[in-house]
Amino acid sequence: MHVLRVAHHAVVSEWRQRERELREQGVDVSLVSAKVWNEGGRDVALDAEDDAFVVGARTVGKHPSVFGMDPRPIWRALGRQPDVIDLHEEPNALVTAEVLLLRRMRGVRAPYVLYSAQNIEKRYPIPFRWIERASLRSAAAAYVCNAEAGDILNAKGLGGGAVEIPLGVDVGMFAPADREPPRDVAMLGYIGRLEEHKGVDVLLRALVGHQDWRLRITGDGPERERLRDLARELGIADRVEFLGFASGTALADRYRGLDVLAVPSLPRTNWLEQFCRVAVEAMASGVPVVASSSGAIPDVVGDAGILVPPGNPERLERGVLEALEPARWKELRARGLDRAQRFSWQNVAALQRSMYESILAAPSVAADPHVLIVAYGAPETLEGCLDALGSGLAVTVVDNSSLAPTREVAERHGARYVDAGRNRGFAGGVNLGLEIIEEAGHGDRDVLLLNPDARLSVEAARRMQRVLHSRRRLAAVGATQTEPVSGAGVRVWWPFPTPWGAWIEAAGLGGLRRRHDFAIGSVLLLKRAALDDIGCLDERFFLYSEETDWQRRAHDRGWRIAVADVPATHEGAGTGGDPRVRERHFFASAERYIRKHYGAAGWQIYRAGTVAGAIARGAVLPGERGMAARRRARIFARGPVAGAEASS
Repeated sequence: MHVLRVAHHAVVSEWRQRERELREQGVDVSLVSAKVWNEGGRDVALDAEDDAFVVGARTVGKHPSVFGMDPRPIWRALGRQPDVIDLHEEPNALVTAEVLLLRRMRGVRAPYVLYSAQNIEKRYPIPFRWIERASLRSAAAAYVCNAEAGDILNAKGLGGGAVEIPLGVDVGMFAPADREPPRDVAMLGYIGRLEEHKGVDVLLRALVGHQDWRLRITGDGPERERLRDLARELGIADRVEFLGFASGTALADRYRGLDVLAVPSLPRTNWLEQFCRVAVEAMASGVPVVASSSGAIPDVVGDAGILVPPGNPERLERGVLEALEPARWKELRARGLDRAQRFSWQNVAALQRSMYESILAAPSVAADPHVLIVAYGAPETLEGCLDALGSGLAVTVVDNSSLAPTREVAERHGARYVDAGRNRGFAGGVNLGLEIIEEAGHGDRDVLLLNPDARLSVEAARRMQRVLHSRRRLAAVGATQTEPVSGAGVRVWWPFPTPWGAWIEAAGLGGLRRRHDFAIGSVLLLKRAALDDIGCLDERFFLYSEETDWQRRAHDRGWRIAVADVPATHEGAGTGGDPRVRERHFFASAERYIRKHYGAAGWQIYRAGTVAGAIARGAVLPGERGMAARRRARIFARGPVAGAEASS
């Protein structure tokens, strides 16, 4: 397995340990890093050392979401045709868009995974919002260093699953010194960037009343001079050392010289601690941690440290006092050493490798789908449907017309017959059928919605299911269809109705609206996981638009739709009854759909466009087509829902 990783932060040698461990575990890793990047408050240049797998790329821009890389190293790396592309960058980043564009230009079809640490839900400005949406939808997976980030990605439409993989620490380098608890003078430490939200000023204030406490500050940043001034104002400058940046063994030595590490981070509306690597490094070094209960810190520290409310010097002081008690110090040290092992690079690489393997593994075979048919009248139509389907699949027939001949047809073919008791409409019939299917013990199965006037074989249904499970975030799969008599193809892909789409249609440019947004519901296989996530059909759509609405809701939750190339036929208009009644239901459902998804203003725009287009067509089209257009104009001018309710 060959994996291409792109990670700007890999300028830091210690952070390339993930790749080293992956290679030890048999994964062929190539890595593209920035040539220079700001880490810990200073610019760090890439030194490949003995890591022949890493190449550097020049960067333009300094913000993690607003920078690009020299495309040439990435282009060359893509030429090796990796099995997986691992973008250790946020989904909204410009470099993410750059790599995915190069992947497409290079013709590389390998799946890709993304990384995120963002544990605050943010709505980014354009184009970053577009980049995020596009990258998430096609991602095979994403790995996150905190649970909140995974929840956010799923809510934003992540195509694959979110896997929690912590950031790693070299537990061999960050190892404890053989020592006893402090007695006379306690050495406190802070390690990290010197920025306002890091709360170092809170730590300085907590130090004031304790002449036997010393503080060593490792790191740099824009707050350095202000913090120096504050230490002088508080009268503790002689007990505070600003040591500057350190890395590698020098940093590990600084940890071992501490009695307690403080992490006084302050939550902000646009920032929370996303992982807290320094807490893990301290625990691995045998140093007790006293930290703010903020962001991802509690999940990282667990019961191996002391958590205090952020921004409160008195509570931070009390937390340090507790940690310095000899018995408590020994307890925290032992717990921290044990907890740090889960963050070893060996464990992180194993989790990463497992994610790659799960992406490349063949999809598991699901149990056969349960077929659900909502019938209304015409038992002979149902007979033809069940004859074509044959045996081998569980079938439930919900009869909205409560006809004895329909019961006879269903039971003769081994299907379960359900008398709906009244005409519930298609959505109501489907929802009743879903309840019956769950009661029958098939509540974990995919559900194939099949119109009585559609014809599909068992093998075609199973082929549709294989397509459905070829990607995790496929919610539904439709079927290619033809008319049974003429053999002409039936249009199965349609764009979602929109207010502006009505005006495009009115202008005679409907041929431009060829988006593949939803598949018609005559043959539609629904994934059980999607049903559980999205819910049942909306019964306000008595007839028509219910499957459109369900697929729109799926789309809004980050699911996708596909159509399988299988032999199927569909007669159309097979629900029976007066065509004028079906027309009223069709138009009324269109109004309900637009109002639901675009509000009253959207409906008025849609309505005006439809009326304008219908009037224009009514004036020029001859015969029945012109009459139908004029009738449509009258229905929409009055309001389809109001007209349908008045006629019922």
